[in-house]
Amino acid sequence: MKKIFEKINEKKNIICGVIFVAIIAFFSFSEAPKTLQNDTYYTVSIGNLIMENGIDMKDHFSWHEDLPYTYPHWLYDVFMSIIYNVGNWDGIYISVCVMSIILGLSIYIVNKKLNKNQVISFCVTIGAMYLLKDYIAARAQLVTFIIYVWVIYFIEKFIKNPKKVGYALGIILSSILIANLHVAVWPFIFVISLPYIAEYIICLIADIVIYQKTSIMYKKHLLKKYKDDDIKKQEINNKLNAIYSQNEKIKKARETEEPYKIKMKLNKNVKWLILVMAICGLTGFLTPLGTTPYTYLIKTMQGNTVSNINEHLPLTLINNIPVMCTLVIFLAFLIFTKV
Repeated sequence: MKKIFEKINEKKNIICGVIFVAIIAFFSFSEAPKTLQNDTYYTVSIGNLIMENGIDMKDHFSWHEDLPYTYPHWLYDVFMSIIYNVGNWDGIYISVCVMSIILGLSIYIVNKKLNKNQVISFCVTIGAMYLLKDYIAARAQLVTFIIYVWVIYFIEKFIKNPKKVGYALGIILSSILIANLHVAVWPFIFVISLPYIAEYIICLIADIVIYQKTSIMYKKHLLKKYKDDDIKKQEINNKLNAIYSQNEKIKKARETEEPYKIKMKLNKNVKWLILVMAICGLTGFLTPLGTTPYTYLIKTMQGNTVSNINEHLPLTLINNIPVMCTLVIFLAFLIFTKV
C-alpha cells in the first residue's frame, strides 16, 4: 500500500509540475509586448554596424565626427541584428517571447531545485514575472536576468560541494557572458555573492567571539611560555578547561534549542566562492572593450542619466506599490513565522 501511495503522489507531482510549467510559460509569453522600444531599433543598427566595421569605439550615428562611443552590449546587439536579418521585426518579437518564457521557467526550475517545493516555486515565479513585466523587452537586460537566475543556482550548489567544479565554471562563464552581453550590470555578479560572503565573515567573527578562540590561542601560547612552571601551567589549564566546558554548553544550546530567528551557519566552502569571485574579477578583461567593465557603471552613475533614465533612478517605495507590497509580505513572513 505504501508503494502504491508513493506512486500516486509521484504522478500527482508530475501532473502538477506540467500544469505549473504550462501556466508559467503562458503567463511569461503574455508579458512579451508586441510594440518595440526605441532601444531595439538602435540595438539592431548597432549590431549591423559591428558586423560591418567591428568594434572601433566610435559613434557613427552622430553629426559630429570622431566622437568616442562605448558598445555596452555589443554581443547582444550582434545577436539581435542576426535575428532581424533572418526574421525581420517578427523575428525580434518571437525572440522576446522565447526569452520571456525561458526567464519564467528558469526562475521556477531554480526555485524548485533549491527549495524542493513546487507550489512555493510556482507562486514565487508568478510574483517575480509580474514584478518584471515592465522590463520584458528586446533589450540586453532580458538575457542577463536569465543568466543571473542561474548564477544564484550555481553559487548555491557550489558552496554545498566545491568539488563539483562545473558549478564554478558556470559562474565564471556567466561572468564572461555578462561582460560582453550587458557590461553595465556586470558588477552585480559580485553583489549577488555578497550575502554568502557576508554570512561567512559574520559567522567567522561570531564563532571567534562566542567560543573565545582568541583567548584559547593566547592561553595555549602561555602554556608554551611557562612550560617549566607547573603552578602557572595548572592555572592556565584550569582556565582553558573552563572555556572548553562553556563552549560545549553553548554548542549544545545552539544545536538543540534553536534560539535564533535567522539561522546562520559557518560554511567553510564559501572561501572557495571567494576564490571564484576573484577569478571572475579578472574576466572583465575578456571583452573587446578593454577596461570598460570596470569603469562603465561608475561613469554612468556619475552622469546626468540618474535624473532622467528609468533604470538609473533611485527606487522610491511609495511610487512603486508592487515592490513595496512584496517587501512587506517578505518581512511579515520573516518576522511572524518560522519560514
